[in-house]
Amino acid sequence: MKTVLVQSDIVWGDPEANMRKNDAVLERHQGVDLVIFPEMFSTGFVTEPEGIAEKEPSRTLEWMKKSAAKYGFAIAGSVSIKIDSSFLNRFYFVKPSGEVTVYDKHHLFTFGAEHDFYTPGEERKIVEWKGVRFLLAVCYDLRFPVWLRNRQDYDVIICVANWPSPRRMNWDVLLRARAIENQCYALGINRVGNDPTCEYDGGTAVIHYFGDTISSCTDSTECECEAELDMDILKAYWDTFPALKDADNFEIK
Repeated sequence: MKTVLVQSDIVWGDPEANMRKNDAVLERHQGVDLVIFPEMFSTGFVTEPEGIAEKEPSRTLEWMKKSAAKYGFAIAGSVSIKIDSSFLNRFYFVKPSGEVTVYDKHHLFTFGAEHDFYTPGEERKIVEWKGVRFLLAVCYDLRFPVWLRNRQDYDVIICVANWPSPRRMNWDVLLRARAIENQCYALGINRVGNDPTCEYDGGTAVIHYFGDTISSCTDSTECECEAELDMDILKAYWDTFPALKDADNFEIK
């Protein structure tokens, strides 16, 4: 499974400008299996979404579907969405067939007042693509290990984010911890640049089940990193060191 993680400087509140930038990114990575963009990659992290959030079916979702069909790979990332009177931080995983898996961010960032405007999702979501099982997560979710606990039902965590630079060390440690404790690959996709309230310096990386970084982006720079996810090696590791079988049972209500 060949993946591409996109560390972008998102143009604030301008989906069209971001789609033009992202067209060039996709063109550079033909022949891969999955391309992943950051949280709210079409607008930046909008905590007051009225007038900025897209209505579903959104322009960004339509772009994802057309692009996935054109290039033959899956595309993932989250978008600020308005449905009726509710706003959602919605993670789309779009396959070339047009099939769309949706995960609505469960842990809203109360420190940044996200909960004042957005409705939390209630359903944990796993999607399978080319024989690989992906658990979908958005930014603040990374801090909550029970929600992300591997019940032997996934192989890879995808966490898309707008994670500010003052808490960057937390991002690095948590991403590595989630990979180690869940014996999985962890893909962390963060942005760079600035929005009206925060600065971002990236930290986009692919961490493998032993905690090592196998691919990463340069800090504070727009770039993409590629990584090959080897399921045979991962499953052999599970057989050799079956720690997941000894895990506590956490019931999520």
